[in-house]
Amino acid sequence: MSQQQNNDMQQHFYRASAADFGKIPGSPVAYWFSSNALRNCNENQKLMDYSDAKSGMSSCNSELFLRQWFEVSFSKVNPSSPSHESAKKSGSKWFLYNKGGGNRRWFGYNDTVINWHNDGGDIKRFVVNNPKDPKTTHWSRRLFNLEYFFKEGLTWSAVTSGRFSCRSVDIGVIPGTGSKTLYDLKNETLVFSLLNSTVASYYLSVFSPTLNFEAGDVGKIPVIESINLSLLETNALVDISKKDWNSFEISIGFITHPIFHSSNTVKGCLNENYQYLMSSWHSTTLEMQRLEEENNRLFIEAYGLQDELTPEVPLSEITLTCNPHYRYGGNLTDNEREARLQSDTLCELISYAIGCMMGRYSLDRDGLVYAHAGNEGFKALVDEGAYASFAADDDGILPLTSENWFSDDVAARIEAFVATVWGKEPLEENLNFIADSLTLYVVKPAKKGGETARETIRRYLSSQFYKDHLKTYKKRPIYWLFSSGKEKAFECLVYLHRYSESTLPRMRTEYVTPLLGQMASRIERKRMEQTEASTAEAKRIGKEIDSLNKQLSELRAFDDELKHHADMRIQLDLDDGVKVNYGKFGTLLSDVKAITGDKGE
Repeated sequence: MSQQQNNDMQQHFYRASAADFGKIPGSPVAYWFSSNALRNCNENQKLMDYSDAKSGMSSCNSELFLRQWFEVSFSKVNPSSPSHESAKKSGSKWFLYNKGGGNRRWFGYNDTVINWHNDGGDIKRFVVNNPKDPKTTHWSRRLFNLEYFFKEGLTWSAVTSGRFSCRSVDIGVIPGTGSKTLYDLKNETLVFSLLNSTVASYYLSVFSPTLNFEAGDVGKIPVIESINLSLLETNALVDISKKDWNSFEISIGFITHPIFHSSNTVKGCLNENYQYLMSSWHSTTLEMQRLEEENNRLFIEAYGLQDELTPEVPLSEITLTCNPHYRYGGNLTDNEREARLQSDTLCELISYAIGCMMGRYSLDRDGLVYAHAGNEGFKALVDEGAYASFAADDDGILPLTSENWFSDDVAARIEAFVATVWGKEPLEENLNFIADSLTLYVVKPAKKGGETARETIRRYLSSQFYKDHLKTYKKRPIYWLFSSGKEKAFECLVYLHRYSESTLPRMRTEYVTPLLGQMASRIERKRMEQTEASTAEAKRIGKEIDSLNKQLSELRAFDDELKHHADMRIQLDLDDGVKVNYGKFGTLLSDVKAITGDKGE
């Protein structure tokens, strides 16, 4: 072998002493570790010296004790109790539960609640693996670290995909086993910024090369305290991430659709408001990228890892929902990402508008307005003017039909919502923008020949909205779709929190019975038209009559089933959760199997 060949080979190999591996915590084989990285491990304290990561409690039975926060009556949810004592005194049943989450940094994943009523009495009495002795009551063996309940801290998911990510935990959260949390931290700003830096990811690639981030592995990360804390952008990054997370309905901190955050949201052009929002989201994403890269630069310099790492963070790793590069991933073009974001954002606006129709939200108030149970107290909100700008529906029943049978159905009220917010004069322009946005990605096929914007919006509501709703609310819907069947003779949305035993009887008298009459009358009119029509026209009308007859037959069967369940005067206990309650209505509801896990028959 020539000298040149020998030199070339040496350039493609690392040389490392076996003794050096022993200096790395846990003695992993990390031949690419630089001397500076190794020295940092030997000369500095470890993260475990600042705080021990704590595992939380297991609910013992998720079906019994865990819910999504939006399933239950919000009057029973306590999102910010500071201690066991205050939690018990509050009388609340449901408390935020840190179940973990995906790859998101700084803030997020606050949608699960746990039954901790009376200091967790039900969980503590729950029998674990002892079905032969149902009378036995004992402290659950899966309750850990109770002294850290409700404390603020820093958390990460034990198992996640992608880069390690750490988030803040506010006061009032109970830790779960799906996450690890640091409490009572010394130098929290330093540690938080470090954990979300490329330096931490570099060390974890050695200490924890899989996607399972155990507390012991994270605790081995060396901490260098010489960094100027005033230069770290931790608080700004948390604020950006929190604002982003709370801009979407799934968050317990949701205030309003983000298009209303702008002072520019006034009478006029919806498209202009959307473009302003997109510009704002783009600027926010770039600002977070800049701040994270500044933090990375500080840590890389302090750890002497300039030869191993660069501070750059790709847009796909800026973990904001408003960032389409992170939200959608994949090998999409910029135009494809922007089209999806526009389509999804307008779908989310429609969802918010439906929330205003139901009384869950209001144009006059921030956040949740009504999310209790049984429609109790709703009239009082109406009387005090909570829905002055845009009236909430009287009964929480919104017809959702493929044709305009009712003047107050969802499609008609969407039009009224747009006119209320942006004015009547630009209504056609704004409806066209909504329809065009939907067909960019969500509604397929795109506009049919001669289809109006109103018809496109109605088609989305009739064919796609509920699928989107199930996805957003993780198969625990708050608006339930009552459906006559595949012919879609009649469908309506019912707001879970406003359902009462009078809902089904009212559905019959106000909607189904009148529709039976309207449909029968239309068939008779069509038959009369058919007798006077040309051959080709008569054939077309005949197809319409056949379709209407199928719908009428389906509607009659639905009415029989509806009457049966209406006579049962079904009541709901929201504490049981959507999965249990959704199965009480036989075949009246859509997607029963997907939600309950069985046929629901």
